Amino acid sequence: MLEVEATPLPDVLILKPRRFGDDRGWFCETWNSGRMREHGLDFVFVQDNHSFSADVGTLRGLHYQSPPRAQDKLVRCSRGAIRDVVVDARNGSPTFGKWVAIEISAEDGRQVLVPKGFLHGFVTMAPDTEVQYKVTEFYDADCDGSVAWDSLDIDWGLDGSRPILSDKDIVAPAFADWHSPFTYERAS
Repeated sequence: MLEVEATPLPDVLILKPRRFGDDRGWFCETWNSGRMREHGLDFVFVQDNHSFSADVGTLRGLHYQSPPRAQDKLVRCSRGAIRDVVVDARNGSPTFGKWVAIEISAEDGRQVLVPKGFLHGFVTMAPDTEVQYKVTEFYDADCDGSVAWDSLDIDWGLDGSRPILSDKDIVAPAFADWHSPFTYERAS
């Protein structure tokens, strides 16, 4: 069984696979293409990524991979907790520049489906946090990009403290200065 929850951004979904537990713990199918297709979601994932962040307040984002290597992502937190942020970056979209923040954790087992054309980032809310995500396209350094985390008035849940950033994210352009490579395509 798979629960699918809509978010304020069309196509960005929260997925919660069922956990089967007993006195030993629990078991869960984190990905099942047949169950996904039952919900109208049909993806071919080609790469799994795994990140570890030692400190609370480690912020990774806002990242994207541009066409022709744009990626759909299925994000889950396998240890600790994160505030996951997704921004609509599709030119012409009615929700262009809008964002949603979703808290997910290893404990709750929820996952976030981030479609192509959306920026993605997260900030850690617990020490020693691990995030795993599946992608539909291989990594390509020529298509890799970042937008400034603080350029859209996003509530990262940092309570005024500065996040821990990579060099790439420190120099990322502001959303207003960035030219999105993504175009909104209306569903037919």
